[in-house]
Amino acid sequence: MSEITYVRGDATAPSVRGVKVIAHVCNDIGGWGKGFVLALSRRWPEPERAYRAWHRERASNDFGLGAVQLVQVEPQVWVANMVGQRGIRRGGRGVPVRYDAIDTALARLAGEAARLGACVHMPRIGCGLAGGEWSRVEPLVLGRLVERGIAVTVHDHGERPK
Repeated sequence: MSEITYVRGDATAPSVRGVKVIAHVCNDIGGWGKGFVLALSRRWPEPERAYRAWHRERASNDFGLGAVQLVQVEPQVWVANMVGQRGIRRGGRGVPVRYDAIDTALARLAGEAARLGACVHMPRIGCGLAGGEWSRVEPLVLGRLVERGIAVTVHDHGERPK
């Protein structure tokens, strides 16, 4: 595989067989309550609980920009909480997305997906509330996942992306 597959639909409900990782970007301040995480929480309580505990106990774990937390939600489905966003506010300092952190997280995710023999499903990570541009994120996904032979499907939900 040398490309990302793009589909319309819900990234929390990939309709393929085998082990799947649903990847998304989280902020580094412990906030969970807007955007794609709401769809995750409607489907499974575990990713939010795990993320909040991970943040709460950050003094004694690896929580921070670029970190990845894998949470198993079904026998063949995992959610990857990837910290790739500094804060939640847009303003004078620009958008919250941190491309270098997403790149680091994707590199870590690649190792985990390969270990699990999993494909990866995601929305256009870092491009919603984080304010990122897919033209900058897509090459990171290609370089870190697709070029390692990991099948990636991007799910567009709702309006057509820009």
